[in-house]
Amino acid sequence: MQKKKRFEAIINWFEENMPIAETELHYSNPFELLVAVILSAQCTDKRVNQITPALFAQYPDEISLSKAITDDVLTYIRSCSYPNNKAKHLIGMAKMLHQNFKGEVPSDINELQKMPGVGRKTANVIASVVFNLPAMAVDTHVFRVSARLGLTYRSKTPLETEKQLVKYIPNEKLSIAHHWLILHGRYVCLARTPKCSVCGLKDYCKYYTKKNQSKG
Repeated sequence: MQKKKRFEAIINWFEENMPIAETELHYSNPFELLVAVILSAQCTDKRVNQITPALFAQYPDEISLSKAITDDVLTYIRSCSYPNNKAKHLIGMAKMLHQNFKGEVPSDINELQKMPGVGRKTANVIASVVFNLPAMAVDTHVFRVSARLGLTYRSKTPLETEKQLVKYIPNEKLSIAHHWLILHGRYVCLARTPKCSVCGLKDYCKYYTKKNQSKG
C-alpha cells in the first residue's frame, strides 16, 4: 500500500470509529493544562489527574505558583515521575509566564519552549489543544503507533516522526490525529502486548502484516 493511501485509510478509520478524541488531562484553563502537560512527561494522565486538583487549589495561577518553594510543590507532586525536577520546572515556568508573558500562555511554539520544563512535545500540545493550531505532539504512544502502522519509516527521534506525520496529515486534522494516535496506543496498540486481535487497523498495519508473515 502506498504511503498516501495508508494515511487516507487510517484517517478514514479513525474518523468513523473515533470521531471525538480529546486530551484525558483535566484542566479548566491554559495555565492548568500547561502545568498538567509538564507533569505528564513519563507519567500517566491518570496519575496527573490525581495530583492536580490539590495542586491547583493551592496554586490557582502563575503568580501563586511563582512564589512557591520547591519543597512545598513537592508535597503535591511527589507521586509523579521525576518530582524534584518537575517542581523546579513548574516554579520556573510560572515565574517566566508572569514576568515575560504577563500571565498569558503564548500560542507560539518557540515562545512556549523558552519556559522551563516545556519541550517541543509540550509546546505542540498547548498549541494544538488550547489554540487549535496545526501541531503534532509526539509522545511515546504517537512514536510507537505511527511506526507500527507504517505511517513513519525509520524514524529515530520524535522530531523525525513529527515531520513525517505532518507531511501527510491535513493541517485541519493534525490536532485530532494527535489524540487518535495517543488513545490508540494507550488502549489498543500497547507497547509490550498490542491487542492486534481487536484492532480495527490491522488491515493497514505494517507491524501486524510482518508478524503474520513471520508466523507463516
